[in-house]
Amino acid sequence: MDREDRRFKVVGRAAGSNHAGRFERHERVQVDDGWTPETDLPVLRTQTAIEVPRRLITYNSSPDLPFDRSINPYRGCEHGCVYCFARPSHAYLGLSPGLDFETRLVARPDAPHVLKRELAARSYKVAPIAIGTNTDPYQPIEREHEIMRACLRVLSDAGHPVAIVTKGALIERDIDILEDMARRGLVRVGISVTTLDARLSRLMEPRAPAPQRRLQMIRSLSGAGIPVRIMASPMIPALTDPELESILRAGRDAGARHASWIMLRLPREVSPLVQDWLAQHFPDRAGRIMSRLREMHGGREYDASWHRRMRGEGPYAEMVAQRFNVAVKRLGLKSRGSPMRCDLFEPPQKETAQMSLF
Repeated sequence: MDREDRRFKVVGRAAGSNHAGRFERHERVQVDDGWTPETDLPVLRTQTAIEVPRRLITYNSSPDLPFDRSINPYRGCEHGCVYCFARPSHAYLGLSPGLDFETRLVARPDAPHVLKRELAARSYKVAPIAIGTNTDPYQPIEREHEIMRACLRVLSDAGHPVAIVTKGALIERDIDILEDMARRGLVRVGISVTTLDARLSRLMEPRAPAPQRRLQMIRSLSGAGIPVRIMASPMIPALTDPELESILRAGRDAGARHASWIMLRLPREVSPLVQDWLAQHFPDRAGRIMSRLREMHGGREYDASWHRRMRGEGPYAEMVAQRFNVAVKRLGLKSRGSPMRCDLFEPPQKETAQMSLF
């Protein structure tokens, strides 16, 4: 029986629903027929499908992003952050941005070979590649598939710069590669810390490492000479934004050199998921939080306009931005890092059946 046709016990997940994506014509609704007691339901488990990508590098021309290309070893993310702005991308697969995004994942084991082929193309022009901007490359299934590690080897061998964003402690496994790349000016890492409250983190990000564990990741990486950015993202008005300065201080004390922040974003299917989550866990603040967000987006829950989507606008957004600027200056952090080197890039040799004579 297909998973969609059965009822499950949902444990350790952030999304409270599994509504169909915006492209689906029909909606599946679970109904209790009274025959199976709630205590006898099977637990909803993570499933992983395999995809063979034809292309890996995705290009963008967004003027408010610091990169023009990115790669994603996985689709979906088991960390299950309720606020994740990447959730709507699961709708393109015919899956729900809700529970499906956290439990029906896609691994791309051929990604390193495709990446190598694209870097070897004559038309390729080197520029930093971003990884982790959509789904986390160090989510739990990376332990089994090791796709991210293989991609890092391709980039390191080619002398190609890379910027990584993650919450996953598995990044410590790859310090051997990252340390060497850092010595050559080829890598930057951003560690996202949303809150220092372990209980709140468990509610928002049920399968991501706890906040103190992420600070330990910063210590490990910075101790190996890898430049680390503390990312106070996303800031949720009236819930996590009071912690902004504390998060930045904790990141600095752990060894982060740079810092950034982004306001909570609610594109498409993310908005109802977050509103349901707030109603369940923080009913006393749900109205206030949504009111602040609408205030920063011209009365809407989200404005996707460039230069406004990341932080909003208006008095409240400006106040948070000023707090960030003051804290960064006081703590000796920097908002921008030094450019990574692109002059070391050497295209990989194309994989052919004929062996090289030299």
